[in-house]
Amino acid sequence: MKNKEVLKKYIIFTIVVFAIFMIILAIVNHIQYSSYNRNSNLAINQIINNIKKSYPEADINEIIQILNNDNLEQTDFLKEYGINIDKDTAILSNQQDSKLLLIINCSILLTLLIVIICIFVKYNKNQNKKISEITKYIEDINRGIYTLSIQENSEDELSILKNELYKITVMLREQSENSIKDKMQLKKSLEDISHQLKTPLTSIIIMLDNLLDNLNMDVDIRNDFIKSIYREISNINFFIQALLKLSKFDVNTIKFNRKEEKIRDIIDQAQQNVETLCDLRKIKIETIPDFGQAPFRNPEVVCDIKWQVEAITNIIKNCVEHSESGTKISIKYGKNDLYSEILIEDQGSGIDPEDLKHIFERFYKGKNSSKDSVGIGLSLAKTIIEKDNGYITVESEMGKGSKFCIRYLNG
Repeated sequence: MKNKEVLKKYIIFTIVVFAIFMIILAIVNHIQYSSYNRNSNLAINQIINNIKKSYPEADINEIIQILNNDNLEQTDFLKEYGINIDKDTAILSNQQDSKLLLIINCSILLTLLIVIICIFVKYNKNQNKKISEITKYIEDINRGIYTLSIQENSEDELSILKNELYKITVMLREQSENSIKDKMQLKKSLEDISHQLKTPLTSIIIMLDNLLDNLNMDVDIRNDFIKSIYREISNINFFIQALLKLSKFDVNTIKFNRKEEKIRDIIDQAQQNVETLCDLRKIKIETIPDFGQAPFRNPEVVCDIKWQVEAITNIIKNCVEHSESGTKISIKYGKNDLYSEILIEDQGSGIDPEDLKHIFERFYKGKNSSKDSVGIGLSLAKTIIEKDNGYITVESEMGKGSKFCIRYLNG
C-alpha cells in the first residue's frame, strides 16, 4: 500500500521527541561536566593556596605538571581516609552532584521511554479503531446496509482501504436500488403484457365459441368473425415480435450491419409494408425529396437498412392508424452537411399535449389511440433509431395532425 502518511507522521514525531530528549541529556551532561570541573578546580585552587602559604618556596609549576601527568603513580594514600580511588571522589560536592545528575538522567530516559510508548500505543489504538470501523462496515454491507462515511479520512493504508470499501458500497447500493427498480419495472411490464394480451385473446375465445356453437351461422357473419380473429391474431403477433425485438435491444444482443444506404430505399420499403393498411383506410402516401433543405441528390445514410425500415414502418403505421380516411401522409427527406433527415407528417387527429411527452414510452396508449394499438410500435422505432446513431422528435397540434422528425448524424 502507498501513502503511509499517518505512520510517517508518528515516526517523525517520535524522532523529534527523541532528538529533544537527547538534546536535554546533552545539556544535563554538559552541566554535570561543568560542575565537576568547577568543584575540582576550586578544590585544587584551595590546595595550591594552602601549599603556597605553608611552603612559599614550593614550585607551583611542578604541582600543575603532576595534575596534568597521564602516567600518575597509583597509591593507596587516600584509603587511610576512607576514599576508594576507583569508586569514590575525594571532592564530596562532586559525589553529591553526580548522584543528583544520575537521578535526572534516569528520569529523562524514563520519560522518553514513556512518551515513545504512548506515541505507539496511540497509533495502534487509532489503527485498531479504524480496523473495527471497517469490520463494522463490512458487517453492515453483509446485512444489506449500504451506508459509509468518508469524512475525516486521511491518507494512510486503512483510509485507502476505507475509500475502496466506499466505492464498493456505492456500487452495491446502486445495484440494490437498480435491482428494486428492475423488479418494479418487470412487474409493471408483465402487467402491461398481460393486459395487452388479455383483451384480444378474450375476443378470439368469444368469437370461436360463437363459431363452434353456431355451426349454421350466416356465411357473412362467419367471415366477419374469421376476419376479426385474423386481425386479433395479427395484432398479437406484432405485439410479441415487437416485444422480442425490444428485449434484444435491452440486453444489447442486436448487432447492426451498418453501411451506406439510400434514404429513398428505406422509405420505399417501409411504404410497401403499410400498403395494405393504407388501401383499407384509403390513405395516400406522398414522398417528396426536400431539396430546399438538402442540396444532395438521392442522399445516403450510414445505417442498418433492415432495422431502419422496421422503425420507419412503425412510424408510418402509427400515422395511418391516426389519420382519417381519404387524407394524405407526406414523407420528406434530405441531407445537409450535419445530418440526414426524414420528415413524416399526417393529417390526423393530433396528439394531446399531455400524451406528447409520453408518446415514445413502452406500452403507453394516448387518449386518441386506436383500439388496435398496443403502445409499443413508437417505442421500438425510437430505440432502433437511437441505437443506430440517430434521434427522433415529434410535433403535434390537435385536429391538424402530427409531424415526426428523424435525423441521422453524418459520419
